[in-house]
Amino acid sequence: QVQLVESGGGLVQAGGSLRLSCAASGRTFSNYALGWFRQAPGKEREFVAAIPWSGSSRYADSVKGRFTISRDNAKNTVALQMNSLKPEDTAVYYCAARWGADLMGKYDYWGQGTQVTVSS
Repeated sequence: QVQLVESGGGLVQAGGSLRLSCAASGRTFSNYALGWFRQAPGKEREFVAAIPWSGSSRYADSVKGRFTISRDNAKNTVALQMNSLKPEDTAVYYCAARWGADLMGKYDYWGQGTQVTVSS
């Protein structure tokens, strides 16, 4: 059974930083893309960043230059370093996984989410 478990969310002031982590288990994640999505209150879930098994990452325009995604293939983990946080970054952040190199395709596995709140 595939499990994705996020951690690292919390409350931070605008301009601050947080690091989210996601531990994946239940299978080998070679050739899987790992991504981060977020959903703010009253809004649809949106793409934040994704990273393939090997190759270049992709970011939403709203987070480029502020967020960095990374993965440790040996440990089946993916992280999202978030700097220069803004109140509009407030959302529940979800880790997700999908087979293949298409970072923008449909994701098959999802974590339970972790709350990030940025105060102004």
